[in-house]
Amino acid sequence: MTTLNIALVGNPNCGKTALFNLLTGSRQKVANYAGATVERKEGWFTTAGGRRVRLLDLPGAYSLNATSPDEAVTRDVCAGTYRGETAPDLLVCVADATNLRLHLRFVLEMRAIGRPVLLALNMIDAARRNGMEIDLPRLQAELGMPVVATVGVRRNGACDLLAELDGPLPPVPAPLPPGTDLHAMVRGILADCVTHASPLSDRIEERLDRWVLHPVWGPLLLVVLLFFMFQAVFAWAQPLMDGIDAGMGMLGQAVGQMLPPGVIRSLIVDGIIAGAGSVVTFLPQILILFLWILVLEESGYLPRAAFLLDRFMSVAGLSGRSFIPLLSSFACAVPGIMATRTIQNPRDRLITILIAPLMTCSARLPVYTLLIGAFIPHRSIAGFLNLQGLVLFVLYAIGIGSALLVARVLRWRDTDRQEATLLMELPAYRLPNPRDLALGLWERARIFLVRVGTTIVSLTVLLWGLSSFPPPPAGAPGPAIDWSLAGRIGHLMLPVFAPLGFNWQICVALIPGLAAREVAVGALATVYSLGSGTDTDQAASQLGQMLPTHWSLATALSLLAWYVYAPQCVATLAVIRRETLSWSVVGLAAGYLFALAYAAAFLTYHIALMF
Repeated sequence: MTTLNIALVGNPNCGKTALFNLLTGSRQKVANYAGATVERKEGWFTTAGGRRVRLLDLPGAYSLNATSPDEAVTRDVCAGTYRGETAPDLLVCVADATNLRLHLRFVLEMRAIGRPVLLALNMIDAARRNGMEIDLPRLQAELGMPVVATVGVRRNGACDLLAELDGPLPPVPAPLPPGTDLHAMVRGILADCVTHASPLSDRIEERLDRWVLHPVWGPLLLVVLLFFMFQAVFAWAQPLMDGIDAGMGMLGQAVGQMLPPGVIRSLIVDGIIAGAGSVVTFLPQILILFLWILVLEESGYLPRAAFLLDRFMSVAGLSGRSFIPLLSSFACAVPGIMATRTIQNPRDRLITILIAPLMTCSARLPVYTLLIGAFIPHRSIAGFLNLQGLVLFVLYAIGIGSALLVARVLRWRDTDRQEATLLMELPAYRLPNPRDLALGLWERARIFLVRVGTTIVSLTVLLWGLSSFPPPPAGAPGPAIDWSLAGRIGHLMLPVFAPLGFNWQICVALIPGLAAREVAVGALATVYSLGSGTDTDQAASQLGQMLPTHWSLATALSLLAWYVYAPQCVATLAVIRRETLSWSVVGLAAGYLFALAYAAAFLTYHIALMF
């Protein structure tokens, strides 16, 4: 029996992903469509009759008249015109039974595709609880296609659909006559096929929205939720990150003890294992962040949060959808950039990706703590403000203000200002399904490790080579890094960075800092002969006492300004490449961040010298 190719299609928030997960389980594969940043999700299953089915979960779309890359891909795949994609034998159109007024218009559009279509009326249990009675045979006759009831969050919720797939393909529905008023046709179908006995759920949702969308209580509730999300990404992930870091350290020690001293051991332990560890350490933050996003999205709250913040984000020419990715970038720009997938508007998504690195990520904190503790006096201002804490707050504020300014500049020459307008459906409230959450987290973990991890490990090995070769001559004075390629590059970089007040040691620290900013602390410790094996906290403490004798205050302030805008670590550049499929965007991000960092450090250094 030949494999049946099915495309699963429907409006956003129709429960399509839940139905896809129910049918395919863990037999899924996620990739990107060729030449596009749109995600491609494919799964397999076998019906009770033994028919092998290949199921393609297409991006949600409101219309076949595409206004976004997602909708364009959905339209072309359904029509069988997308290059490199197998034409579907059957289109399974999923509609939310509780919101047929919105979803039926898209179902009617599917009749024009010219392929067999089947309607899966999802969330039928919720519709019945709401007092809705849907006449399925009459609805089937009105639409001209088979109609089955499904419940994507129940174990046996797709039995009717699977039974239908074991039979012959339905006939191609007749296209609607030209000039048909879809809205009028939807109203007629609802009047003939649906009775609504009690709008109890509508009243409950209206009451919830009175609080959730209230101009005072709504933002307060959002702040509380975001506070806990912030704490989760920053604090709750730390024990897991420490455990992973310790595990990778133990692995490195175990492997190091099994191998003889030499280049091979250094490559495996310091290059490959250390590089992989720097990637895997971020995984708890990734999972906790996406758990929050998935819960907020599945519950129906995330669109309401975007609505509340839309006016604030409009200052930068963006919509409220950009807020969550930017907020998550305070933990790490990598998950923040990955979170931009919730932004449907491609231009807003690109701008959010470009400004996400300006949020002060946690990797900057070791550098900030080192320099502020060494050069900023520990004293109070006005009796209650700590000067060091105030400097740290200013650094965060500069990053946020710069991000909004850059977004406004990028929007400056945008002639189509309507692109930043927020138009979205406020879905019904619902409890997130644990199965969907687990599968969603598994997908994100696999994508992060496979797509980004290989790139980071490769570049980390390259940086290891620069810092390790050539070895110093026997009896040579100074640390080994001074004789390495990285050390020589530091001296070559000095003419470029001398106007910023940087010395060659700082230039050397910038090189391994490309792998991760916090590595700069250990690199400075090595350069200043504290030893590469020194514990990070101990190194920071010793550096805090040593640096004031080697640097001026102007140099320290200049380096702080540099790290506000510092050109990104390779992890961020790698994920920008993966999310945009464009090296030119990577070049733009690295270029404008370098220009901002250089200008800010230059001005800070020379103004500090004046005063």
